[in-house]
Amino acid sequence: VQLQASGGGLVQPGGSLRLSCAASGFRLDDYALGWFRQAPGKEREGVALISGNDGRTKYKDSVEGRFTISRDNAKNTVYLQMNGLKPEDTAVYYCAADWAVVTLTPGDYDYWGQGTQVTVSS
Repeated sequence: VQLQASGGGLVQPGGSLRLSCAASGFRLDDYALGWFRQAPGKEREGVALISGNDGRTKYKDSVEGRFTISRDNAKNTVYLQMNGLKPEDTAVYYCAADWAVVTLTPGDYDYWGQGTQVTVSS
């Protein structure tokens, strides 16, 4: 099971980025996939989740309406479209997967990709 996150970068406040998480070794649609982030000096927190079986989504309150998680089963890839970015969204973003998880609690996930840095600054 491998996850490869990409798409981070430097963007101005109000801008957009799309993160990708490509999976290998397993079918993403069999697993829940979550996006998490960790800012310097802070704990890792859950941002968005898409469930494996029915594609239901869940978001952290502060990103609801700005971020959208989606899945392309043909590419075995999950995306996080981030619009209206704010400086407080600056963090290293990680994707993670696990079987039948319905929470945004990092400890509930066993499989993690490497992080991708998102910096929101003028």
